[in-house]
Amino acid sequence: MSSRVVDVALFAEDFGGAPVLVGSRCTDDGTVVFPAQESCPRCCGRRVRREPLPQRGTLWSWTVQHFRPRAPFRQDTAEFVPFAVGYVDLGDVIVEARLDADPAALRIGLPMRACWLPAWNEADGDVATFAFSPAEDAP
Repeated sequence: MSSRVVDVALFAEDFGGAPVLVGSRCTDDGTVVFPAQESCPRCCGRRVRREPLPQRGTLWSWTVQHFRPRAPFRQDTAEFVPFAVGYVDLGDVIVEARLDADPAALRIGLPMRACWLPAWNEADGDVATFAFSPAEDAP
């Protein structure tokens, strides 16, 4: 993992291993969202607590991004390189994320795990973000 992350609010504080995303759970109706929010999008209640999300899930759906996203997207190379993006079902919440995988190897229901992905490079080092890749134990 690099020395910096794209947004520390997205993660648990320990950056030593695989990323641990942090969402919020409404204590009134149980709704879980990512990224964490100050209020519940379902009931508008403000009684929410931050909690770590599972590091493993299943691929719910995916596609390949064939065009350069608008700002604030950053890419070090002048030429755009298409990439896989998808939704990963973590149980209580489905997270949209980059997929660190060959699109030919992806399929709905594939077991996935959270991983770090270099987002861009700056003079003082790489900036990392989260992604999901096929789990080692995937069939």
